[in-house]
Amino acid sequence: MHIVHTLADLRRALKPAALRAFVPTMGNLHQGHLDLMQMARQEADTRVKTGGMTVASIFVNRLQFGPHEDFDTYPRTFERDCELLQANGCDVVFAPSEKDLYPEPQVFKVHPPAELADILEGAFRPGFFVGVSTVVHKLFNIVQPDLAVFGKKDYQQLMVICRMVQQMALPIEIIGGDTRRAEDGLALSSRNGYLSADERAEAVQLSKALKSLAAAARAGNAAGQLDVPALETAAMVALRARGWAPDYITLRRQHDLSPVSGPCAEPLVVLGAAKLGQTRLIDNLEV
Repeated sequence: MHIVHTLADLRRALKPAALRAFVPTMGNLHQGHLDLMQMARQEADTRVKTGGMTVASIFVNRLQFGPHEDFDTYPRTFERDCELLQANGCDVVFAPSEKDLYPEPQVFKVHPPAELADILEGAFRPGFFVGVSTVVHKLFNIVQPDLAVFGKKDYQQLMVICRMVQQMALPIEIIGGDTRRAEDGLALSSRNGYLSADERAEAVQLSKALKSLAAAARAGNAAGQLDVPALETAAMVALRARGWAPDYITLRRQHDLSPVSGPCAEPLVVLGAAKLGQTRLIDNLEV
């Protein structure tokens, strides 16, 4: 496995590739990231007989962090990350410094549409999807992948990236990987490491709230009676009663994350974000 830090070194390392499969990360990897890396490896090996190369980036992107968020304290575990990537089929790790990726102030930015990017996560983290879209577009330009793999845990992010690729006519196939969960159902996240032992035991309640809302949505749709606002409010109240500070627990249409007010035949998704202690967790579940 090659570890490179500059754009020039990356392009030299990737020059022989017959196909490039890309997994962007911010490091501090867990099994969910490694699942995506394995998917990229499998896709590369399946699509070309020889010369398929897998690439992972490790870069904590300042542009997607708000002024009071955890950019400075976000865990950096570079050596461990590289060992895990090598063991899971990665050919090249691209780990640029800020100076490498942003040699001058990044004044050109990608602004996704407000109806998709200013709701849910975007409403509580203003500018987040501008930062995500900008760095991902830049990494796509640098790596020039044939396909890129992203996790469904960041459901809205995946949708923003898919829309960006479509509208910008980028020749990249986006593949979504299912959320990897712990045995108790908690979605794996790099930020789970912030949780105390008691908080970790409680954290599964977020996924349980989403499961309950999804089950109620299925039952309501089947009966032709679905009071979405009441179900969402009940889920928020239940989490608050356990000491959480929820931002949203909501039922949305999968294709555009628009609200649902009653029975709906379209594929749906429940999404939630809530703070437990000092740690903000997100999760989702397709209905």
